[in-house]
Amino acid sequence: MRIILVRHCEVDVAYHKRYNGHIDIGLSRRGKEQAKALAKRFEDEKFDLVYCSDLLRAKETLKPFKQAKEAIYTDKLREKSWGKHEGKSFDEIMAEGEIVYEHFEQWIDALDGEPYEAYIKRVKEFFLEYLASHKAENILVITHAGVIRVLIAIVQKLSLEEAFCIDVSYSSYIVFDTKEQTFSTIK
Repeated sequence: MRIILVRHCEVDVAYHKRYNGHIDIGLSRRGKEQAKALAKRFEDEKFDLVYCSDLLRAKETLKPFKQAKEAIYTDKLREKSWGKHEGKSFDEIMAEGEIVYEHFEQWIDALDGEPYEAYIKRVKEFFLEYLASHKAENILVITHAGVIRVLIAIVQKLSLEEAFCIDVSYSSYIVFDTKEQTFSTIK
């Protein structure tokens, strides 16, 4: 099975480098242009299944795709919820003085919202169990950088810190070959 993983396109600059989680924000003007370019890039691609996060930024990314009418929107592809920390930057959270950064996993565990283990489990179950149970060969998934990084960490047996150092830019896409358990760029 081949899964094309697309990170949603750019959001307004006010939301850059923030723990946006479940905040239902749309795309910036530039993000809407990126979405049109992605749709053109994949216009001739035949997908057996199309899945998309149910958050607005992902839905707006998929909107110009001709495959959008076949999409299944799901909360299973949402970014992690950060609870009371949503919408805040690292510096803003640090300035509140409630949490002190010691190391990556301690920081992630200290933040509010969906427990990280539940988030990892959700990503693992969706990709490695739910999608794997389908007979599809070519699947398009529009999701978030965190989801993509967690999947890479699971498959490549990386620490979360290592995976979160991987650049997953707005509107970028990679291929996950489930048979080979590899990630690659599209040629």
